[in-house]
Amino acid sequence: MPEPVSRASVINFLQDMAEKGVLTQELKTGKGGHHGIYSHKYSEAGFKQYIAEYVIRKLLMEFPVETRKALEITP
Repeated sequence: MPEPVSRASVINFLQDMAEKGVLTQELKTGKGGHHGIYSHKYSEAGFKQYIAEYVIRKLLMEFPVETRKALEITP
């Protein structure tokens, strides 16, 4: 059985994803104080494209020559 995940871990993850632009966050005030309502920003296809672009951008920053060589399309 998997270990339980703390409420704080879930909230931190959701906030990180909102900061990275993967989720949208709407802040509301209600019973118990302030809370965020999170929703997806992308469709499944849009999310896949976002991840691919994110990874390629990071690879280009860290390994520009190798990444450009790997991305060359040969007939």
